[in-house]
Amino acid sequence: MSGRTSELSRKISNRLLHDIVSGSLSAGEHVSAQQVADRYGVSRTPVREALVSLENQKVLVRQPNRGYFVADKIPSKINSTLAKAMPEGNEDYQTLANDWLTNQIPEDVTEQFLRQRYGWTKTKAHDLLARASREGWAERKEGYGWRFLPVAKTPEAFDQIYRFRMAIEPAAMLEPTFELDHKVLDEQRRIQEGMLNMDVKSAPDESLLKNGSLFHEELIKLSGNPFFLMSLQRANRMRRLMEYRAEVNRERLIEQCSEHLEILSLLERGNVADASYRMRQHLSGALKRKSPLAWSWAADNPTEAD
Repeated sequence: MSGRTSELSRKISNRLLHDIVSGSLSAGEHVSAQQVADRYGVSRTPVREALVSLENQKVLVRQPNRGYFVADKIPSKINSTLAKAMPEGNEDYQTLANDWLTNQIPEDVTEQFLRQRYGWTKTKAHDLLARASREGWAERKEGYGWRFLPVAKTPEAFDQIYRFRMAIEPAAMLEPTFELDHKVLDEQRRIQEGMLNMDVKSAPDESLLKNGSLFHEELIKLSGNPFFLMSLQRANRMRRLMEYRAEVNRERLIEQCSEHLEILSLLERGNVADASYRMRQHLSGALKRKSPLAWSWAADNPTEAD
């Protein structure tokens, strides 16, 4: 095993650990080398090494002729392992995100441009762009290079996105085509309860924001109207970077998950109108908490006028 492959497989192993502990991958779920390779934008060789490592840690279980599956019970020592293995490159990632938010870099870039600007290695530039792509604010161009996608770069836009969500998410529940799916509700309950039971200090911001967005997107999908879902997904992509800048409040995570569980309980009992009203309250509360932080960040990091 080469040093480079070993280092990459370790990073993949850590990322999979975070996804499992945060609920992105659930107990009993099948985990294939190709699936992971596609998810993280890497080759299958280091992925296979990472899967073997996680099997040795009893996080994954290998079944003959079927492959790897997430273990039903994760060893208690895993949380301490995660605390020592926080995702690397966060500072560089935040620098890249901050420069895009403040218009310090162009919309179209190449990996070479970023390497020269920041002094990054080829691997680091690729890894950070791949992460930006996973999080929805960068994409590989058809020809050559990368393109950064539109995001909310001002506190006004941040507020408008939340006002927009307050308009469409409660309304989607009241659509005549809205139909409860208890499998969806059960899965979201599992994820939200898992977040309540996890060590939030060891979880990356990426996983926390992803699970929050997933909750809202899965519920709006029940409206049966794909335009609601498409609109929310776009809004979530556009607000993600400002959410990082406004800071992920880990202490507030318990309250957020509890509110999500309240909404799920109302839907499980068939009280859709009450769930719709509670959703609006939930989003309104989030806006009141986050908006001052977004405005504070913007005051410290003024952007150029368009």
